[in-house]
Amino acid sequence: MTSTGIRLHAPAPGWAISADVVVVGSGVAGLTAALRCEAAGLTTVVVTKARLDDGSTRWAQGGIAAALGEGDTPEQHLEDTLVAGAGLCDEEAVRILVTEGPDAVRRLIDTGAHFDESSEGRLELTREGGHHRRRIAHAGGDATGAEISRALVEAVRARGLRTVENALVLDLLTDAEGRTAGVTLHVMGEGQHDGVGAVHAPAVVLATGGMGQVFSATTNPSVSTGDGVALALRAGAEVSDLEFVQFHPTVLFLGTDAEGQQPLVSEAVRGEGAHLVDGDGVRFMTGQHELAELAPRDIVAKAIMRRMQEQDAEHMFLDARHFGADMWEHRFPTILAACRANGIDPVTEPIPIAPAAHYASGGVRTDARGRTTVPGLYACGEVACTGVHGANRLASNSLLEGLVYAERIAADIAASHAGDGLHARVPEPVPDPERPAHPLLAPEARFAIQRIMTEGAGVLRSEESLARAADQLQRLHSEARDALDENGKTAEPGVDTWEATNLLCVGRVLVAAARLREETRGCHWREDRAGRDDTRWRRHIVVRLNPDRSLAVGTTDTADFPPTRTDQRPQEQ
Repeated sequence: MTSTGIRLHAPAPGWAISADVVVVGSGVAGLTAALRCEAAGLTTVVVTKARLDDGSTRWAQGGIAAALGEGDTPEQHLEDTLVAGAGLCDEEAVRILVTEGPDAVRRLIDTGAHFDESSEGRLELTREGGHHRRRIAHAGGDATGAEISRALVEAVRARGLRTVENALVLDLLTDAEGRTAGVTLHVMGEGQHDGVGAVHAPAVVLATGGMGQVFSATTNPSVSTGDGVALALRAGAEVSDLEFVQFHPTVLFLGTDAEGQQPLVSEAVRGEGAHLVDGDGVRFMTGQHELAELAPRDIVAKAIMRRMQEQDAEHMFLDARHFGADMWEHRFPTILAACRANGIDPVTEPIPIAPAAHYASGGVRTDARGRTTVPGLYACGEVACTGVHGANRLASNSLLEGLVYAERIAADIAASHAGDGLHARVPEPVPDPERPAHPLLAPEARFAIQRIMTEGAGVLRSEESLARAADQLQRLHSEARDALDENGKTAEPGVDTWEATNLLCVGRVLVAAARLREETRGCHWREDRAGRDDTRWRRHIVVRLNPDRSLAVGTTDTADFPPTRTDQRPQEQ
């Protein structure tokens, strides 16, 4: 691994703390990793962009998938996952997920998470798209993520883990040998620390969540600006499969001008029997797939978009009036409240829905132990690409992946420290370069990026739309670069400019990968390449950032998920 030498323009750290491990993110993946590291005797610091209980996990409605029901098996869960992944899942990664998943969920329950149970005291399981069995455990009806977040946050506070809240991570620190030495970060507002500082640690776990804010309409919270992926790229790490962005089929339609986070209508609503209908009340999923409304998400999203095109409509409808008031109030109280807050009563009328950006199946490339191509840097959860999701994530596998791979990361870090002797290595970061290597964008660029990405790289893509998006993003990149190179000027450092710069970085990578993949597969839908091409494209696209800030885009030789050893590089195209 060769470091790019690229870092964000930011003030020098004014304070520093040290630890064995720094975990960046406070969702299910981050807090699970932190708790397991602390239990292994490692000094652990949790850094989170908002409050500790404000990670993306708490927005998860549907549940967590695992073979916990009578008659279900890990093998059946594996098969459903491989089918949804459209030929690009790493089978060994999936096998790890489905075999270790049930016990991981049980440990989560032991940590304090309370899932809904039947009158007999058994887990109440439901189905979602792509699953042939009822294997989705849920809490509070449709508040699973909030319950998991509550339990993990309480456990972190009870164990007294050191946390730094309201902190945007900036860049990875490395030592003279190129190994991880911690992170720089900016703490917003009052607290124990303020302004730019550093956490020095020989192990960094990225659990920063997604990058949905790169699109105008998304189910992701405003903090999901791809910070972890951008940091990893600047540090020299490889990212993979970023073209596979899952657009959730059923997001509450708030109008064509709506921007930012949109209310999700969980797939569990369809799992309980809701129907997708057009403006005339006609069901259009029947006959399109054996599972109808419960087909994998890419199939449902495409069917919705096709129907919208055919009828020149802005949205379709989800009809669950037959549930009745009692079921809505007890099974889906969160969704019911969100609909009513926006003037829709699903008890008496169909819900207007349309696809919106939801989940990044790709991310920072890792191995089965969560290790990236940068020594000492780990990644788990949505920021990572473990090979589990392939070209399309199976519903409710994300929380499980966060659990399972966070535990594996903690085990690897603990084993590494045990070999060196606990607390033995105090990393010495290489000093910041005198001149910042990465220009910053003005805050208003965020909205320009979102419009470019939505129009050019949304649900429907083509060479024409992607080329236009690439040109527009390159123009933004070049203008900021040229200003810095010519006169040293860049936008004022701050949260808004750092986030906009990170969004541009991940947007450029996503578009480059989507242009290269000239086929339709999973949640990557090319209008000009309608078919799936296994001969040419049953392989992964890997991207690195070059020291001159250009992108190195290549493919793997096969569909096998490559190792993260630095001597294994994709062949350039």
